[in-house]
Amino acid sequence: MLYAAARTALKPVLVTQANYLRRTALELPEADGPRVGAAGRGPHTLRLLLAGDSCAAGVGARTQDEAIIVPLAEQLARQTGGRVEWQLIARTGNTSIQTYEMLAAEALPALDVAIVITGVNDITKQVPLHRALLYRERIARLLRERTGARQVVFPSLPPIDQFPSVPHPLAWWAGLMAERNNRAQARWAERRADLVSHCSMDGVMDPKLMSEDGFHPGPALYARVAQRLAEHLTHCIEQVSA
Repeated sequence: MLYAAARTALKPVLVTQANYLRRTALELPEADGPRVGAAGRGPHTLRLLLAGDSCAAGVGARTQDEAIIVPLAEQLARQTGGRVEWQLIARTGNTSIQTYEMLAAEALPALDVAIVITGVNDITKQVPLHRALLYRERIARLLRERTGARQVVFPSLPPIDQFPSVPHPLAWWAGLMAERNNRAQARWAERRADLVSHCSMDGVMDPKLMSEDGFHPGPALYARVAQRLAEHLTHCIEQVSA
């Protein structure tokens, strides 16, 4: 009720600011580099997929070495003492629905764990929260059924109200929607702990480490995200192996 009332009251200015942002936003490319690779050596192999939107694709970094997937794989290899075989399947602009459609069209490899970064575009493209969560459930089931993944991780959304490029009150509204998403996703993941986990990103965000577009992480912030994901995945792997 509160969300609906606030949106109604602010709708004219929110629409104006959103349209202006779309027209003037700096468009950065996805990070360059291979989308399949491996890190580390050892007696055990972890098969990892990173999927989702522009953040998964590394927009704001020059190469995948400065984005998420390569640093994440390298950290996991060190922490597990084994080999990590990884694949990246991501596309700028993806909502949860489009991420599901993208993965459904792929010839997916066998996996142990997957990370799916999605949600910011659900907010910017006004996908209802219940529909976004429905498609995240479909993503998780698809990955379990077609790849054998034992755990699918959905990171929380960043505090969009801290994005340098987003003006207020649009930033306030988007931040409110991100918090709402995170609470709902955490509750959903708790009910589906056999398959899904929610990775909190609390304390990771630093606006000074954003890229030049003011909307995506820069390399230093991607490194912090990769570290948090590595810690979370290590814990997941230990639980699954227990």
